[in-house]
Amino acid sequence: VQLQASGGGLVQAGGSLRLSCAASGRTFSIYVMGWFRQAPGKEREFVAAVTWSGGRIDYQDSVKGRFTVSRDNAKNTVYLQMNSLKPEDTAVYYCAAGRTAAVARSAARYDYWGQGTQVTVSS
Repeated sequence: VQLQASGGGLVQAGGSLRLSCAASGRTFSIYVMGWFRQAPGKEREFVAAVTWSGGRIDYQDSVKGRFTVSRDNAKNTVYLQMNSLKPEDTAVYYCAAGRTAAVARSAARYDYWGQGTQVTVSS
């Protein structure tokens, strides 16, 4: 499975961005798609996840009500709509795919990773 993330950029606080993650290859093996982020000097942290079927969704508490994860199975693409962005959302955002039947928050539970896309929120 190959993952290609895109959509990052520079935005002012309060603004919005939509990240996309296109999956290719053996996508039938994917159970869950996740978004993680890593700010400078910090560990990679879970942001959101959605099962490929769309039946289960999970969010980190700090993004609930601001971020929305969704998927388009026909396009093999997962999205992360980010609204009301804050400077503390600044990070490199990664998409990941997991084969294990669980909506996991641990990066270790994901098998495939995209290259990351930079999101910078200015105050």
